[in-house]
Order: sequence, then structure tokens, then C-alpha cells
Amino acid sequence: MCRILCVSVSGYYKYRRNLGKPDKDTVLSAAIQSILNESPYNNNYGVPRMQLALLQKGLKAGIRRITRIMRKHGWLHKPHRRPKGLTHATTEIQEQENLLKEDFSASQPLKKLLTDISQIPCQDGKLYISPILDCYNGEILSLIMRDNMKKELCIDTFHAVTKRYKLDGCILHSDRGSQYTSEAFREALSNAGVKQSLSGVNHCYGNSRMESFFATLKKKLLYRIPTYKMKRDTVKGIIFRYVFTYYNRMRIYTSNPGGYPPVVYRMLQEEILAA
Repeated sequence: MCRILCVSVSGYYKYRRNLGKPDKDTVLSAAIQSILNESPYNNNYGVPRMQLALLQKGLKAGIRRITRIMRKHGWLHKPHRRPKGLTHATTEIQEQENLLKEDFSASQPLKKLLTDISQIPCQDGKLYISPILDCYNGEILSLIMRDNMKKELCIDTFHAVTKRYKLDGCILHSDRGSQYTSEAFREALSNAGVKQSLSGVNHCYGNSRMESFFATLKKKLLYRIPTYKMKRDTVKGIIFRYVFTYYNRMRIYTSNPGGYPPVVYRMLQEEILAA
């Protein structure tokens, strides 16, 4: 039969062994579907993030192959609109040095922190969110949400971190909004031994990593739900669960080696140091 069909004997038996087995694309499709099923937020994964998620499960696949499979199954999404900025610079405040110089990398935790304010439209008014991000692993250390953007919002966000961690010698970077240049905020930083770093006026990249977090939060979550039809308290709960349950602990974080989520990466590094 092999002679008639012009195939090798080994090729014939290889064909027989593979009968009934799923092909490689089917296996990869099932793995991608499994990752998407792990969390409803995972349906926002693009190709690079999906590649890292597969690698963490021991599956290697090229960008082009993953793109082809995700496009075939309708798992690729069009980019959403870009979020608008909020900050208004306080020009009467004397210029202070930008200590980070747009270097948002950190080799140790709690050495470089970023913060900012953003707003979300809700049914009963605007919701202002104030997070603090650790440059070491991208973890959101604290997040306060209120119906106003007074300086107390930023001060309480900072105090939420100081209650959990010792920040002596740390740098906290922000823009030049009036909340961050207020005497009360500076005093809070000084009492904790934290150095303040401020972006230059109209420097759009001066706090880009923090802006990147807001862009992710809005494009991957908030722009996909009608927050303007929802009460502030409802939106608060959605944001809180997304950030502290999903973003910090489950979402593939491409800036970390191996794409590990912020909390997972920190815990792995702590285990290595302990060993």
C-alpha cells in the first residue's frame, strides 16, 4: 500500500499514531480559551499578553500563530478611545526638581512610587480615583475614591500606604496639581521621610507609567460599562475588585519578567531572597 501511495512506511505509521489526536492549532485554541475563561477581564488580552500567559502554562507559540488563531475565533478587539487628562498645573508654585527624569524602573520595592488623579462620570456625579503605584512591580498599593478631588484625597491615599509599609527614603512622583503642591501634602511626605518628585509643567511623559495604568483601567474596564448610568458606590465596587483582585493578582503584566502579575512577581522575588 505504501508503495502504491508513494509514502514511506514510517510516514504511514506516524499517520496511524496521530489518528484521533487534535492538531496543534486545536490544542493552542483550547489553551487560549482556558485562559480567557479564567476571568471575565481576560477577554481584553492582546496577542503579546496572551503569549506570556501561554508561556506561564508551558506552551510556546509565535506571535503570528496566536494572532491567526485569536482572529479566527473573534478574540481580538479593536482599540478603544483614548482617555483625556485631568490635571491642571499650579503655576504659582515654585519649580521643583523632577527626581525620576522619566525613569520609572526600580530594582527594589517601595523605592519609587507614582500617583495621580483621574475622574469617572457616574449617574450621581463624577468619581475621582487616586492610586499609588510601585515602580518595582507595577502593583497598586492603595486606591482611594471620592466625589471630590481635594488635597485630602491624595493625603489619605498616601497614608493608606504608610500604614502598611515603611517608606523612609522613598521617592513619590506626581504632576504639579495643586493637591500635590499643597503644604499639607508635602508635610505628610516629609513626616514619612519620603522625597517628593514633580513633573514639569506641560510634560506629557512626565508621569507616563501612571497614565498607562489609568488608560488600562478605562479602556479595559470602564469604557466597556455605562458608568454614567451607574451610582458612584456601584462603580467604586467594580473598580476595587478589578484593581485588587484582578489587576494586582491575576492580569499578565508585560513589564515584569515573565509577565507575572504584580503581587505574584513580588512574592516570587521575596521567596528567592528568603532562600
